[in-house]
Amino acid sequence: MSKKKPRKTHPHKPRPSPEYLAELRRRYRHSTKPERSTILDEFVKTSGYHRKHAIALLRGNYRHRAPGTPIRRPRASVYTAEDARALLRLVDLFDGINSKRLRAALDRTLDRLRSQRHLHVSTRCFEHLKTMSPATMDRMRRKAAQGQARPHGRALTKPGSLLKRQIPVRTFADWDDAQPGFVECDLVDHGGGDTSGDFAHTLTVTDVATGWTEMYAVRNKAQTHVFTGLQTIRDRLPFPLRGLDSDNGSEFINNELWRYCEREHITFTRSRAGRKNDNCFVEQKNWSVVRRLVGFGRYDTARQVALLNRLYGYYRLYVNFFLPVMKLKEKVREGSHTRRIYDDPQTPYERVLASPQVSAKDKAKLRQTYATLDVVVLRREIDALLEELHPTPWRQWRGEDEGQDDGGDIPVDA
Repeated sequence: MSKKKPRKTHPHKPRPSPEYLAELRRRYRHSTKPERSTILDEFVKTSGYHRKHAIALLRGNYRHRAPGTPIRRPRASVYTAEDARALLRLVDLFDGINSKRLRAALDRTLDRLRSQRHLHVSTRCFEHLKTMSPATMDRMRRKAAQGQARPHGRALTKPGSLLKRQIPVRTFADWDDAQPGFVECDLVDHGGGDTSGDFAHTLTVTDVATGWTEMYAVRNKAQTHVFTGLQTIRDRLPFPLRGLDSDNGSEFINNELWRYCEREHITFTRSRAGRKNDNCFVEQKNWSVVRRLVGFGRYDTARQVALLNRLYGYYRLYVNFFLPVMKLKEKVREGSHTRRIYDDPQTPYERVLASPQVSAKDKAKLRQTYATLDVVVLRREIDALLEELHPTPWRQWRGEDEGQDDGGDIPVDA
């Protein structure tokens, strides 16, 4: 059995001291070309470095490295502080959506923002914003980001057993999501963590095919309020309502809504009890649309409900016309990991226009609406209403500060 030969080692020459290197750099900087060649020859003999590496050290292009470590040549920065400031303003304008969706939104609206004189940046910055990749956006946003934990609320669904046998169950895999008009609905509570007394709820309705989302605030979970909200939302949809899917809450599973769907030829289905993934399309909007907008505070007065509906009147236009969404196409299993593949980001408005099942008349109405909208003006209206909307103080809803006027009603329409 032959013995393994010892590995050959190449002894390195002693590393030049920082003082010696600094003195050579000073001399190299103020020398003529022949003198620089002499200094370079001396440094190569002394250090044992490659001539190109020695030149880079003497020019100060990068720091002195230890023997055997990789060379890291710093690249010149392409994007400036102005680019970062402009990007952060646009992130705020488009509700903090992720960089892939933001890239799609900027491709559609950047020229429009500049023509409307909402974007005041230099020509160089504007060109950078037009070509900036999502990865670069992520790096810029990461520097300014501050980690914030997501708060969680409690589920307040009370089962309605009256018509469960008449209303069929629909699971996540049962939707034919190629045709607009089949929607999921859910209620988001605004009780502030306390379920006592009456408090507002937001009725959220999301179309499975296009992601079109509508919101309507109700005073409580009474069937009559929820039914009125569904009728209002149906009138706002840019396509006919063909199917309605809800959870098993008694605010949905009731005779009034069931008879209405039978009369209007609307397919009425429900999810399985305790399976939130059956309503995944609307469940994700409960956070990304409603909670991120109004938070987890308590809203229990008529004024607050009216303000919420005014706010949703503007926010529905902002979300559906200007915020791109990505739809999951498939999941690919790779060993112990699952890779998700999404389609290109598109706004719900664009998905409705691309659908062959939506009539030309409905599409023409949508185009007319879009032509009148200004994303910056919408954002200003939303921010102004958010400044006016305040949750009920904790002491007041706990009965320690009773008798305070709720401020009266204000018009609901935006």
